[in-house]
Amino acid sequence: MKTRQPNSRHCFVCGIENPFGLKLRFDQTGPGEITAEYTVSPEYQGYPGVVHGGIVAAMLDEVAGRSHMAGDSPRFMYTGKLEIRYRKNVPVGQPLRLVGKAGSSRRRIATASSAIYDMQGDVLAEADVMLVDVPDSTLEAVDLEALGWKVYPEEVKVP
Repeated sequence: MKTRQPNSRHCFVCGIENPFGLKLRFDQTGPGEITAEYTVSPEYQGYPGVVHGGIVAAMLDEVAGRSHMAGDSPRFMYTGKLEIRYRKNVPVGQPLRLVGKAGSSRRRIATASSAIYDMQGDVLAEADVMLVDVPDSTLEAVDLEALGWKVYPEEVKVP
């Protein structure tokens, strides 16, 4: 069963109003598992036809971090360490599947893994991520509603 995760308005990866962003939508597909299906457009390429490595890193980072955001009380975390293995070129203009899986969790630190697959199931890039809780004092100062942090209906088309 899929449960849609919230988007924000301005985040580079998930911000639905960010004119320069990716506008990804994420689903929880199991306990501690997040997925997204996405086709990267050509403006995010490095070499012709290949997604820029920084964009690949941003997608791996986001889907890994979201693996600890399930439920009514999302766990907001900073990335402390992102170790990426670029296996094959990630193509622009072709459907991709992103998967993030929660790993261990201890107090303020958690781990996760993430991967980008082509539609044949080949791993194109993968990452191991160490995450650190955003401090409570920082979260208390954030108005999630003002940031547009919510699940947007499917009718709200992401440009």
